[in-house]
Order: sequence, then C-alpha cells, then structure tokens
Amino acid sequence: MKKDDIKVVKKLLNTPKKILIIPHKNPDGDAIGASLGLYDYLRSQGHHPVVIAPNEYPEFLKWMPGNEQVLIYESGKDACEKVIGEAELCFTLDFNALNRIGDLESGLKSFSGDYLMIDHHQQPDTYATVTYSDVSMSSTCEMVYHFIDALGHSDLISEATANCLYTGIMTDTGSFRFPATTSTTHRVIASLIDKGAKNSEIHNNIYDSNSPERLQLLGCALSNLTALEEYNTAYITLTAKELDQHQFKKGDTEGFVNYGLSLKGIRFAVIFIENIQEGIVKISLRSKGDFSVNEFSRKHFQGGGHINAAGGKSDLPLEETVAFFKSLLPQYKEALTQ
Repeated sequence: MKKDDIKVVKKLLNTPKKILIIPHKNPDGDAIGASLGLYDYLRSQGHHPVVIAPNEYPEFLKWMPGNEQVLIYESGKDACEKVIGEAELCFTLDFNALNRIGDLESGLKSFSGDYLMIDHHQQPDTYATVTYSDVSMSSTCEMVYHFIDALGHSDLISEATANCLYTGIMTDTGSFRFPATTSTTHRVIASLIDKGAKNSEIHNNIYDSNSPERLQLLGCALSNLTALEEYNTAYITLTAKELDQHQFKKGDTEGFVNYGLSLKGIRFAVIFIENIQEGIVKISLRSKGDFSVNEFSRKHFQGGGHINAAGGKSDLPLEETVAFFKSLLPQYKEALTQ
C-alpha cells in the first residue's frame, strides 16, 4: 500500500465505525475468505463490521469462522438495506467495479460513506476513496494480510482470521501452483500457519467434501471435453439438463475448467455452463503463459479477470456460444501456438 493511503485508512479507522464488507456476486473462496478475515480483524479493533454477500455461496465455504453472521442481499434485502443505511465505511473485496455485485449495487444507493477497495483484478474503477489494487498479488486474501500488516497489526491476526485468509490464498492459487504464487505468498502462508491456520483441515474442508452427485457431474463434464489441438485449446460444456440430472448445487463446477488445462500441450481452456434461470451461458477461462484470457473475455464475452484466469458470459444459446467461440480461435492461433 502507498504511505498516503495508509494514513487515510488509519484516520478513517481511528474511532469505532459501522462498516460494510462486500464481496463480489457468486463469491468464491478468496472473496469469502477475505471478507470474513477482515471482519474478524475489524471486530478485534472495536469496529462493528457486517459482511453482506450479494447472493448465496457454496456450502464448502460455510465452515469458516464468522460465516453465521453473513447477510445475503438476494434473500434479505430489507435487513441488508437497513444495515447499509447506517454504515459509515464500506470495504469492497475481490472485485474492481460495482457492477460485479449484481442487484446489491442498487442497494448501496443509501450508502453515503467512504469506499475502500482491496482487489487484485485488472483495470479497477475509481469509485473508492482508497484503492489498494495490485494485479501481481496471488489473491485478495494475501492483500488483506498486507493491509493489516501495513496498519502495524499483523501480530493481532487471530486464528480465525488466519484460517480465512489461508483459505482464499489456497483456492485462488490452485493450491499454490499458479504463477502468481510468489516467495512472498509462501512467507504469508507460513505466517498464517504460525498464527493458527490449520492447513490440512482447510484443504479437507474445501477439496474433500464432495457429494456423489458432484463427482458424477465432473464425470459428465469430462465426457463432454473437446480438445482442439490445432489451437492448443480445450473446452467443456454443461447443459442445464445435465446440471439438473446431477442435482447441481452452487459451487459444484468450481475447478472443472482446470481439467482442460491439465491436458498435455493445452494452453487455453474454457467451460461453458448453461444457466436457464438467468438466460445466459456462464463462461470460465484459464490459460498458461502470456495468453491473456482477461483481454479475450473483455473483448468477446462481457467479462474479465486476470491474465490466466477470467470469467465471462454469453447471451446466445449454448450451441451458438460454442460456435462463436470456435470461430474466434483462428485469429488467436499464432498467440496460442507460438
């Protein structure tokens, strides 16, 4: 963080405040881990934080300390808007633009305090009084650790905060294997373990809590995998019917896209998931090397994210979305095969 920003933050937090903490829509391990980790830290400093998630999140994240206090805007708008109207500060975590929080964006109309953004996605908007943005960071959870450290309070990180921040770093780095995992990341992880993060239990809670239906859905997804070797590209499709057949629950497809990227020679992997309720096809994109799925998604699929991990969507039907995607590949052949 910049020294001037640290001064501003310290001034904003120098007396007890009512504080909102907001992750992005469809929050993942990094978003929830950062939110609950920051929540625990702010409480320890005498503040009155409330986490408001735009919508529900996967069951495998609900073991984290503080989860029972999270408000869900989608199913409790009146209660959330009362809290919003009384808040003095708002931390926005793991997203770079307010349109990433869905309907909750309009719910913030009664908020008149200062925004503080902590995020590692590219091209952040300028709505916040303080913007702590670093696209080189492995995760927003790592940034929350550095944020607390910059305030001189790393020694105050509790076991609860350590468990939450460890979760987000682990999930956003693909268990520490993605390129954004640096030596600094590992030093942060070591510090969190020293502060009580139970690394083995966290891994089990996240990755070893599958239902039979989820594993069967993974089998279905893998049977639908197509490799386009000419473009070093692989993609997976899942129809709404296939999701229903396997009793799909939020979070069940987390990580599926990475299986395409695990194929030998593949540099670009995508999963297309039909969402009839929203009338869209949800898209997750991953890459290796310097092929930017952030730029690809921003240009073609109304999305964005990081160089090697991004999301997007399509308003076309599933088959037409896949056909459009395949039609784009010839113009990227050189970048994908060099």
